[in-house]
Amino acid sequence: MFARAQMRKLVGCMGVFLILTAGCISASAQKKKDKKKNATTETAPLDLSAAMPPLPESQAVDKAVGEALGYWQIGDVDSLHKYYSDDVVFVSGAWEPPVIGWDNFLKAYQSQRAQIPGGRMDRSNTVIKVNGNSAWATYQFVFSAVLEGKIVVFHGHTSVVLNKQGDRWVIVLNHSSIVDSTSANSPTPADSAQPARP
Repeated sequence: MFARAQMRKLVGCMGVFLILTAGCISASAQKKKDKKKNATTETAPLDLSAAMPPLPESQAVDKAVGEALGYWQIGDVDSLHKYYSDDVVFVSGAWEPPVIGWDNFLKAYQSQRAQIPGGRMDRSNTVIKVNGNSAWATYQFVFSAVLEGKIVVFHGHTSVVLNKQGDRWVIVLNHSSIVDSTSANSPTPADSAQPARP
């Protein structure tokens, strides 16, 4: 919850920054235009995309994986779909057949979110390899949530295979394995206020 609130604040600040930056650029362009009123040619509008160099491919892959995880966590399936191909294959750590295709994954994902309505996923130790228009990424994860009144924590590994489609990377294979899990009773406010007894 705290992370979501911080993310909203960050997004809000970035939005204000972009609006202010656009206003400054617009005001600066207007001043230049006023100075050159008598000139016969006008300067072209400033193209901000040309000023920003593209990300190296490994960073673009890392960004795609991170954004996909973010949308997965908050349940934004429309934004999440942008990072997965329509014929994606999902392999879970459970003994079950792979889930093939976005539509089938969506059903399973929504069923899972109904059982575990929140949770937090943290990734670490990400390794990325890019080869032309194909790439793979592998990372460790810790997923924690409250399930049936108990805090559950899952540790595992995920590997994804991505293809570059146009100017963006999309996941075509997602394989996750759970290494271990733990559960504990959810702490109550009264329990957390009590000092530990010897």
